[in-house]
Amino acid sequence: MRLIGMLDSPYVRRTAVCLDHLKVAFQHESISVFSTFEQFRAINPVVKAPTLVCDDGTVLMDSTLILQFAEASLSRGRSLWNPDRDLLAHEFRAVSLAMMACDKSAQLIYERNLRPPEAQYAPWASRVTGQLLAAYAALEQELHAQPRIFESDDRHGSIAAAIAWQFSYSMLPAELPADSYPGLARHSARLERSAVFSKYPPAGPGVPGL
Repeated sequence: MRLIGMLDSPYVRRTAVCLDHLKVAFQHESISVFSTFEQFRAINPVVKAPTLVCDDGTVLMDSTLILQFAEASLSRGRSLWNPDRDLLAHEFRAVSLAMMACDKSAQLIYERNLRPPEAQYAPWASRVTGQLLAAYAALEQELHAQPRIFESDDRHGSIAAAIAWQFSYSMLPAELPADSYPGLARHSARLERSAVFSKYPPAGPGVPGL
C-alpha cells in the first residue's frame, strides 16, 4: 500500500503514525498537493491528502476513514481505540476535538497565506480563531478530566491530540500560547520523543524550523 501526502499535514502524519502502531505495512510517498499538484492528481484526481492506494489499486481518502478501513481489514484484530467501553465516548470526543482544531488551523493558515491581503475577511478569521480556541480549551479540559485516555502512546485520542497540538502551535504560536494549554503542550512534547513519532517528523514546505 502507498500513503500519499506530506508529513507537514497533521492528517497525513496521523495516518502514518497510526498505521505504524497497527503494524500495517505501507510505503510513504511525500507528494505535495501544492508544489507537485499534477503528480498528485495523476494518483488521485481529487488531490486530497492523505490518499491511500490499496494493493488492488483502490484509492481511499480521509484519515479517519483510512484508519477505520485499516483496523477493519488489515490490522489482524489490532485496534487503537481504548478497550474500556466507559472511556470510548471520551476518546471519540478527544479525536473529534483534535481534528476540529486541525481543520480550523488549516482554514486560518490558508486565509492568511493563500488569500491576498486585500481579500481577507477579518470577521471570518475571527470566527475561525474562536472555534480553534474553543476546540483546544475543550481538549485541554478533556485531558485533565480523563487522563487515562492520554496515558498511552498508541491510542487514537492520545495520538490525535499530540499531532494536532504540534501542528497548530508550530504554525500559529501567537494564537496558542503554550502556557494557556500546559497539559497539551506536555503531552505533545512527550509523544514527539516517542520512537514512532520520530519516524514521521512533521517535515514539509513552510514548517517553522524545518
